[in-house]
Amino acid sequence: MRDLPPPDSDSSPLGLEEWIGIIIAVITIGGILIGVLGQRQKGLNLQQWIGSLTSEPTTEAPEEQKVTSPIAEETPTHQTLSSPPLATDSPSPSPAVAAAPESPEEDEAFPEIARAVSLAPIVSAPRTETPTPTPTETPVEPVNFTDVPDDYWASPYITALVQRDIMSGFPEDNTFKPNSSITRAEFAALLRSAFDQQPTLETPNFKDVSSDFWAWSAIQETSKTNFLRGYPNNTFQPKQPIPKVQVLVALASGLGLEANQSPQEVLKTYQDSNQIPEYAREKVSAATEAGIVVNYPNTESLNPTQDVTRAEVAAMVYQALVEAGKADAVTSEYVVNP
Repeated sequence: MRDLPPPDSDSSPLGLEEWIGIIIAVITIGGILIGVLGQRQKGLNLQQWIGSLTSEPTTEAPEEQKVTSPIAEETPTHQTLSSPPLATDSPSPSPAVAAAPESPEEDEAFPEIARAVSLAPIVSAPRTETPTPTPTETPVEPVNFTDVPDDYWASPYITALVQRDIMSGFPEDNTFKPNSSITRAEFAALLRSAFDQQPTLETPNFKDVSSDFWAWSAIQETSKTNFLRGYPNNTFQPKQPIPKVQVLVALASGLGLEANQSPQEVLKTYQDSNQIPEYAREKVSAATEAGIVVNYPNTESLNPTQDVTRAEVAAMVYQALVEAGKADAVTSEYVVNP
């Protein structure tokens, strides 16, 4: 009998077949454990987790975790909504959230935000407007003087000044006395009623006009506005009838009229121009150019030194108002046009 060598301590007691059996048993047990754990814990898919270790990551959300927009599900309420966190929680908002600002349902889901953008009109109490009253024209009373017929040459001038309360007639007999003369004091009162020029001269102190004279204030005002001046001896002579040349000088001086042409050339219009005093020639020329002179019945006869009549005063004062832009022109064949 031959002696056998002792067994090798480094060699494995298991053979190849034993190892294959062990591996199959481990795999079987592992499959059983995976099946048991998959039934007990929903949502934990070990097979997908194991597969994800060898596949590329995907950004698609699982089908059972579908995102639903709160704007489409909310009903309109007046509570305060925390919309800013919804806009900033996720750097990549879902398509439903990103499209929400363009949806007409935003005003219903976020009433406070809608009011912050578009304010509702303020309802105020209805205002009652006071209607502007329509001005009622004061009817102009007809002027019917017994001594001024409608075809009288100065009738339009007299009527216009009476209606403006610049001149008046004599109520005791309803006459105007158109051919009567007018005093310097009466003419001063007429000028004050017709014009509102600003004073440019010092207050005069005429020794023949006391402060209790009826026309004292009118004489003071017309003297300060350069319409009328006194005489060299510091008198005014208020009761003296005023000549026509003084009326023309007063109107031209008070309105500040100046002659544009040579007085010598303009005054050739009058056949009696040699009767015009030297001091008055320039002002009479300016008044003629301005269309203030009215000569009846002959436009070429000025009659400068004659006492002016009430009708003539009415005509020339009205023409002065036209020149000052305070009255409409009246057509008359007796207005002098040089």
